[in-house]
Amino acid sequence: MQLIISQVGAALSVRGGRYFIRTREQEQYVPVHEVRSICLHPATQLTHEVIMTALDQNTDLLFFDRTGFPAARVWGHQFGSIATIRKNQLSFALSPDGTDWVRTLLHRKADNQQALLSLLALRRQVPVPEAALQTLRHYKNKIRYHQAPDRAELFGSFRGFEGIMSKHYFRALSELLPEAYRFERRSRQPAADAFNALLNYAYGMLYAHIETALIKAGLDPFVGVMHRDEYNRPVLVYDLIEPYRLWADFVVCHLCQQEVVTADFFEVQNGTHYWLDQPGKRILIQSMNDYLHELVVLDGLSRSRLVHLEREAQQLAARLKKYEYSPA
Repeated sequence: MQLIISQVGAALSVRGGRYFIRTREQEQYVPVHEVRSICLHPATQLTHEVIMTALDQNTDLLFFDRTGFPAARVWGHQFGSIATIRKNQLSFALSPDGTDWVRTLLHRKADNQQALLSLLALRRQVPVPEAALQTLRHYKNKIRYHQAPDRAELFGSFRGFEGIMSKHYFRALSELLPEAYRFERRSRQPAADAFNALLNYAYGMLYAHIETALIKAGLDPFVGVMHRDEYNRPVLVYDLIEPYRLWADFVVCHLCQQEVVTADFFEVQNGTHYWLDQPGKRILIQSMNDYLHELVVLDGLSRSRLVHLEREAQQLAARLKKYEYSPA
């Protein structure tokens, strides 16, 4: 299970071999062996014993900032597999195979965006946003075939294509939401509206799960392919998250279409800066976790979405374990 400590003033400690959570309203014990990860949000506390117990149990201990983005983690000094994987990861990041891997991730992202727009239109019983779908198909093909003299220029082009696709995708997505939840554009840290505050927080949850999957598979999250030049950032997470953004998009859109998102979900500053407040965190975290643990069939296997994500990280690690690349 995932232990989420998000209420202001909440404290986490260890008593009698169990985690002890204390909030203003209640006290709760949770067996240590049942906890797979611990997520701590601003204005919460923990003890040294919690950290040592988490390390001993190989339990992820993650710290989130106000927007829901994972700011840090505490984990042991060992990766999930042999160093050969991480050595070969460097070669893969500079190889044509790495470039093709990125192309595949971006193709999947575009396919997922098209599928979600079509699904939302079907749910609202309105025509599909054909102009946006056409734009996504067009730039997906450009990503498939585009070439450049060097990798920096190629990935710069990919980011430009992504930017255009994102603009058209989110514009169409906004139009498919109930009017109260529509938004002008994507906005981050801080969000300019309710939808973006929810989405930023949901993306933060995804980042944490993906980084965990990479580390446990023996991959170095700080050695990326397309995003490799961002200093001191888990850039492989930024690569792998692309086809999985759909999960956060769907959950947030579903909450908006159900019209369960209310004003008390947010703290609003200056009328334009939206932060997710405790009621909103509670609903979004529960909705995301329910979705991520739902069983779905992929490649003939019925597993939770999180397990499918972990399998992809493991498959990449297995590929890199025996990877060889010699530049011409």
